[in-house]
Amino acid sequence: MNAYFQQATFTQSATTGRTLPPETGVEIAFAGRSNSGKSSTINRVCSQKSLARTSKTPGRTQLINFFALPDGAQLVDLPGYGYAKVPEAVKLQWQQFIEAYLVERTTLKGLIIVMDIRHPLTAFDQALLDWAEQRDLATHIVLNKADKLKRGPGKATLLQVQKALQQRQLVTSVQLFSAHNGVGLDELWGQLTHWLA
Repeated sequence: MNAYFQQATFTQSATTGRTLPPETGVEIAFAGRSNSGKSSTINRVCSQKSLARTSKTPGRTQLINFFALPDGAQLVDLPGYGYAKVPEAVKLQWQQFIEAYLVERTTLKGLIIVMDIRHPLTAFDQALLDWAEQRDLATHIVLNKADKLKRGPGKATLLQVQKALQQRQLVTSVQLFSAHNGVGLDELWGQLTHWLA
């Protein structure tokens, strides 16, 4: 348990640029496909069961949700992409809102991209990496659901993703993780603490 992250509290949701909170302190955003376990990852990081709302229905997070940390920093839960059963126009609206947030938000210090270890580096993930690279934004990939694979295949996927990132000449760290059983939690805490320092 990490006492600092455990103190995270929900502050507000935003649906448009106008409803975003003022740009103060440091923000670290979590993004990922709708079924990657992004909200569960935030809950595991903060040792809280229902801080970020999780759902059996992919794409339930339709707002940008902000969680305050003790010193004014914030963790940000971005809407899941690529899976939600919503009209195309709504999907496009979300995409533009997320893109604007990623590109224009001056307090955004780092981006955690949560991927299902069984389906890493989808087209959506690649697009997100492109945005981050264009903005020179620090990124860290969390290969979630590592508990679903045996150790050998898990390690092989990690190496495969690292190799793909090297080929694209992307400076992005990557790790194995499980929101279910906490594998890799210390490493993720370390990354977040480093960015927030």
